[in-house]
Amino acid sequence: MRQQLSYAAARMFVEHGFDAVRVADIGEACGVSEKTVFNYFPSKEALLLDRLEATADALRTHLSDPALPPVTAMLTVLDHELRGLVAGLAADPDRALAQYRKFGDLIRDTPSLRAYQSDTADRFVDIAAEVLAARTGLRPDDPEPQIVAAALLGLWRVQFRALRTHLRPGHPLPDAIDAVTREVRRAARLVEHGLAGFPEPLPKHD
Repeated sequence: MRQQLSYAAARMFVEHGFDAVRVADIGEACGVSEKTVFNYFPSKEALLLDRLEATADALRTHLSDPALPPVTAMLTVLDHELRGLVAGLAADPDRALAQYRKFGDLIRDTPSLRAYQSDTADRFVDIAAEVLAARTGLRPDDPEPQIVAAALLGLWRVQFRALRTHLRPGHPLPDAIDAVTREVRRAARLVEHGLAGFPEPLPKHD
């Protein structure tokens, strides 16, 4: 039901506009009440952008792995997201890319969705800082985990913008993904150089 509501919301928002569609309309399209929709999603914005929660889980998983340097961990998160996107676009690239761009336009043109996305990115920085602090024995509000977390989530923003630039109908999907990957790796090299002085993970104790 959660997936059904999310898919219906995305379709209806793209077709009619975010403000023109009520949460009750989405519930009705899926045969449930407005209250039931809010049992699954905390807000109207979350109906469209709830899949960002998977990014939060991935950050906790990979950044906490002491075997992965922070930049490598972040690239692992981004590569996984990119593979998932490609899998969803591959069957009918031009049609899917047109829908993807409409989805992006909807977010860009809707202030409440932009604000929700920005707040989510800030929360990702907080999550990353907490995990990085735990693996190094620092506090989350210490300057080192704060600046490293902000730099790592900057890579997430670079990938998001690169996707917007390169993914478009008529442009071969493999070429677009290669271009996105190159841009993210360029940014990652710069971040990696700057993180050379970040503390090593604490040793594990049995």
